[in-house]
Amino acid sequence: MRADVPAPREHVVLLHGLGRTRRSMGKLERCLSAAGYRVHNPGYPSREAQIQCLAAACLPPVLKACRREGAARVHFVTHSMGGLLVRWFLACQRIPEAGRVVMLSPPNGGSEVVDALGRYAWFHRLLGLAAGQMGTRGRSLPRQLGPVTFELGVIAGDRALDPIGALIIPGPNDGRVAVKRSRVAGMADFRVIHATHAFIMRHPEALRQTVCFLRTGHFGPPAAP
Repeated sequence: MRADVPAPREHVVLLHGLGRTRRSMGKLERCLSAAGYRVHNPGYPSREAQIQCLAAACLPPVLKACRREGAARVHFVTHSMGGLLVRWFLACQRIPEAGRVVMLSPPNGGSEVVDALGRYAWFHRLLGLAAGQMGTRGRSLPRQLGPVTFELGVIAGDRALDPIGALIIPGPNDGRVAVKRSRVAGMADFRVIHATHAFIMRHPEALRQTVCFLRTGHFGPPAAP
């Protein structure tokens, strides 16, 4: 078997972001399947509970399915808030099969959008308990989680089409998360691409770099202009 082709027992778990469904990860699922991975794309009710409860409910069943199918390694690829589910879970649970993790537009340092809008009741009614946990201040969940201890690659976007997010967030951002706040101590590699928060998981460069990191533990050269 060639070194750039994953072993048949390498699985990937996908986790979508806040307010999205498993369908939002469909293109990524097809890409990783074509690359030779066994892909699990569970949905979870992102607006119905806190991040810790969502992770505790979603991840054990899919990990059990991976083990039942004989997975030797289980990687994770996440979009937005899905990255916080993985960070919290891996900080609490030891997973012997845990492999590499790629996070797309993760609010690892929180989001100024939550700081600005989280004071309003309609924000919590619309987006749920988890949304209010992702601020940049006080006891927000990102501030409580320490450096990562797993092999992590982060891909951030710098294309902000949302005028509200672009006005609220200082510096380069994707409309929801500042590029600087997608970083986290302990990550193995970092890449910025010209993509929006809502669609970064469908961006061709994000797909290409995700496969590269899962195979090698680092991102490849940027795509030619």
